[in-house]
Amino acid sequence: METTSRAGAQENSGAPGGSTTEGVPAARRTVDGYLRAPFPWYGLDEAFIGRRWLMQVGTAADGTVQHGAMGHGDEPTIKTSGEEGPEKERFAVVVTVAASPVRRSGDGTGTLEATTVSSAAWLAGAGLLSQTWPAQLDHSMRDNWLDQQTEVSFELADDLEGPDWSALSLPVDGVPTPFHYRESEYGWVLAGSTGSGVHIGAYGRGMSAYGLGFSVVKDITTYES
Repeated sequence: METTSRAGAQENSGAPGGSTTEGVPAARRTVDGYLRAPFPWYGLDEAFIGRRWLMQVGTAADGTVQHGAMGHGDEPTIKTSGEEGPEKERFAVVVTVAASPVRRSGDGTGTLEATTVSSAAWLAGAGLLSQTWPAQLDHSMRDNWLDQQTEVSFELADDLEGPDWSALSLPVDGVPTPFHYRESEYGWVLAGSTGSGVHIGAYGRGMSAYGLGFSVVKDITTYES
């Protein structure tokens, strides 16, 4: 399976946007983690004029940065899927994943799975799920629900040509680029590849994906830690 392994992603800091308790974001990494990445980071392009903020980076066992996320708009908090109202959050999170073939692990004892567009799709899908749970569930049941839905997200990400995905073209560094796109009751998820050695995943709620554009982040300090 080409998708980044679920166990590995959880060890490496979990899905982007993960939270430890309701409404309290997980501890964020400093900008140093982003600066250590050997690949370019992507965010929304200059057409987006709202708030930008850092989230988390995911690392391999040897400390190599493999992926990370950057937020745009309202900072999401965990909310039930049935919540509505004028305070509804509007956000888009962009996940950058280094494109890598199957490779030896840092300690030389095994191999690491390839990272593909499916990897970006799964990280984005898991990130969106981490911000939501059904209104009828209490906190004690949320972990079971999240495990089940994450499994579904993983399977969907591994079948990007399936009926649950549609095609969407969005600009990446000004160049029209094909993406895989799907919507759910919790928000939307998309994933595609760039010409600069990374895959892009994104998820959001309250902000349409159809008008988005992506570009390389030239100045990481424009994102708040």
